[in-house]
Amino acid sequence: MVKFTAEELRRIMDKKNNIRNMSVIAHVDHGKSTLTDSLVAAAGIIAQEVAGDVRMTDTRADEAERGITIKSTGISLYYEMTDESLKTYKVLRQALGERIRPVLTVNKMDRCFLELQTSSSVTSKSTRRRNCCFLSAGLHGWAFTLTNFAKMYASKFGVDDESKMMERLWGENFFDPSTKKWTTKNTGSPTCKRGFVQFCYEPIKQIIINTCMNDQKDKLWPMLQKLNVTMKSDEKELMGKALMKRVMQTWLPASTALLEMMIFHLPSPATAQRRTVTQKALFMLYVSKMIPASDKGRFFAFGRVFSGRVATGMKVRIMGPNYVPGQKKDLYVKSVQRTVIWMGKKQESVEDVPCGNTVAMVGLDQFITKNATLTNEKEVDACPIRAMKFSVSPVVRVAVQCKVASDLPKLVEGLKRLAKSDPMVLCTMEESGEHIIAGAGELHLEICLKDLQEDFMGGAEIIVSPPVVSFRETVLEKSCRTVMSKSPNKHNRLYMEARPLEEGLPEAIDEGRIGPRDDPKVRSKILSEEFGWDKDLAKKIWCFGPETTGPNMWASKEGALAEENMRGICFEVCDVVLHADAIHRGGGQVIPTARRVIYASQLTAKPRLLEPVYLVEIQAPENALGGIYGVLNQKRGHVFEEMQRPGTPLYNIKAYLPVIESFGFSSTLRAATSGQAFPQCVFDHWDMMSSDPLEAGSQAAQLVLDIRKRKGLKEQMTPLSEFEDKL
Repeated sequence: MVKFTAEELRRIMDKKNNIRNMSVIAHVDHGKSTLTDSLVAAAGIIAQEVAGDVRMTDTRADEAERGITIKSTGISLYYEMTDESLKTYKVLRQALGERIRPVLTVNKMDRCFLELQTSSSVTSKSTRRRNCCFLSAGLHGWAFTLTNFAKMYASKFGVDDESKMMERLWGENFFDPSTKKWTTKNTGSPTCKRGFVQFCYEPIKQIIINTCMNDQKDKLWPMLQKLNVTMKSDEKELMGKALMKRVMQTWLPASTALLEMMIFHLPSPATAQRRTVTQKALFMLYVSKMIPASDKGRFFAFGRVFSGRVATGMKVRIMGPNYVPGQKKDLYVKSVQRTVIWMGKKQESVEDVPCGNTVAMVGLDQFITKNATLTNEKEVDACPIRAMKFSVSPVVRVAVQCKVASDLPKLVEGLKRLAKSDPMVLCTMEESGEHIIAGAGELHLEICLKDLQEDFMGGAEIIVSPPVVSFRETVLEKSCRTVMSKSPNKHNRLYMEARPLEEGLPEAIDEGRIGPRDDPKVRSKILSEEFGWDKDLAKKIWCFGPETTGPNMWASKEGALAEENMRGICFEVCDVVLHADAIHRGGGQVIPTARRVIYASQLTAKPRLLEPVYLVEIQAPENALGGIYGVLNQKRGHVFEEMQRPGTPLYNIKAYLPVIESFGFSSTLRAATSGQAFPQCVFDHWDMMSSDPLEAGSQAAQLVLDIRKRKGLKEQMTPLSEFEDKL
């Protein structure tokens, strides 16, 4: 294995055309880690893992034969695994929204031969995607691209250009050995087969099934000799699957195919950012995560340099996610104490890091919560890079406390570190003093709690409450009348009505399409054209809430029903009477009045509860379907799609499942299907409960009562008369 010094790696990082940044997206247990680990295991690769990010430099001489001069220049690869608690299609949709180029691999190809035993035509149809770059069997360490076979067959067919041969091995291209002719349609002859099937799939099948698995070594060795595959003497003694695995790894190593895919199909920063990738350009760096350091309570600020370079001792302008150009809120100017790159399991300080590369910085953690944009100290006109909007919500919560009271400082510090290290977790403290962790689901919370105890609290024991679900409060109709509330001194009056936001508008706010920082004219145009708002009314929005960004048109952190966050409500101010004292003395008279009138508006607009709903995907054989439907029916689940995978005995089932019903769902489902069904759940949407929470005895009323008890509130809601004053 070739080992690089920090200085050598730093020189490689200047070659911006040789840098690749990538993220591996897939469902749980679909082979992300197993496949990418092949790069780590391959000779000549140094892998440096940093909280999911890996830098690899490949120096193998055989790559030079394919025109990739890695030996002399080096290739820097950065990859990151998606959180397994997220849903693949949502992460992919988000990536496409960020204009990231996708490439596809079909993994677990070995199952086609060993388990499913699908026909070549079915497999070809299943894998025939235009943007499919390679096919793999990560568990067995082999994979291939069309390049492997194009090189092999180009000379045989007298094709000088390998790319032309590659075209024949994919898509609608057929070859008939009896006539020795290529066609774009199947001629109907029994010997006419698709190029991919005849020259890629069937040779692999012959090696795996006909020789290795059937122990026909007398046929295997001549075949390998023709393929220029050399086996060691001890490897020739292997049998069955062990032999097959070693033969395929030697013939079609996964690392080669994966590296080729990265180099040829993923753009370098120089290609992806043609206008800005230069060390002389304006310095811009986006910090995407905070990584815990070995020093207690300290973090590395980890991010990517988009232009210019970052250096040790450099003064930078830090623009947080709440920074507004021209204002000083969430803005700092500080010095970078050290710039760091990872070398295996240790960190190495370097003088600077150029554009296109990722870097960890020391000394900025006190000024960055989760993400930020850095630029030059004097670039006062620079705007921040927009923070990513995650397509998940922290809807499941647990309360945590120390088993030993003396460990409380460890818990407080650990929660701070957890909140910084995970962009999707929320750590808060209730008025009762309870420490709350909110995550995207049961799996996400499980990961968070494990990190908290083992990584951030040094193994100190904690007590975790049963998980509870966050709900939202909304309204069904417009307020039945205009309500009015007076200030404590009776001099000020606020008149207000509430109404539900238009369908799709809360989601547009969640996704960042509409928000408080938008140009009022642009926002007004979207609201009028897409959601039917009056243009003049759209220009009069005071604020979004809760926390100035949420899916409501006003400040609305807690609702009147159970003090849950509001969602999808527009509060319209109809009239205001303000005494001079209220203007000069601040909000002492106005804030409590506004709270009362907002609650009154909500209660006169048919308040309702919204419950979070998971999208559940289940893959199982036909004999397990009865058990799946039975469990979903027990838990208020709703199946909306059932589809058999072509050529296989497996079915894909999609269903909606209320989050509150999801606890223990996986174990119940496995028990009902004899372990044949494994669900994948991710938050999908908010669903309005049909029952009236103000109607005694209704399901929603009981739920409101339970939430209020859990929060230590009075069991009975405050009546409307306490919020509304008579006109």
